[in-house]
Amino acid sequence: MTGAVDITLLVNGKTYTGRAEPRVTLADFLRDELRLTGTHLGCEHGACGACTVLMDGRTVRSCLLFAVQAQGHDLATVEGLAPAGGAEGLHPLQEAFHRMHALQCGFCTPGFLMSAYELLQSNPRPTEEEVRTWLSGNLCRCTGYQNIVEAVLAAAAEPEPEAHQ
Repeated sequence: MTGAVDITLLVNGKTYTGRAEPRVTLADFLRDELRLTGTHLGCEHGACGACTVLMDGRTVRSCLLFAVQAQGHDLATVEGLAPAGGAEGLHPLQEAFHRMHALQCGFCTPGFLMSAYELLQSNPRPTEEEVRTWLSGNLCRCTGYQNIVEAVLAAAAEPEPEAHQ
């Protein structure tokens, strides 16, 4: 790689060091270099939400950011949601999506989970309207969104999980 720069990223609580050309997107770096393939690429224009990750606790479209822009930030991907010791190793949101049949092909699910996670961190008891508004930046071709909304509301109704590290 010519022009590649060294970058160090904190992802899901783990430090990763690698090299990336300045034009490599965060999504591509996560998938190709770090092998965190839960972050999906759909439209690659920031419109579908499939590539949503958290940066410093806020959702971002990883297809719109360069990997070098993430230097020094705390990132979370869908792989980092599940706490150790959870039922089947799933986060309560993931459990709710499974229980409520809130996925079909599953391609959009990581983006929905990360968006819903941020919502529940900022508003632990959202209304249905708030959930629908918050998730409006995530697109799904398979579902009618109802089960996704119900899953987020079901997760919100559950007791807070213990923080994981």
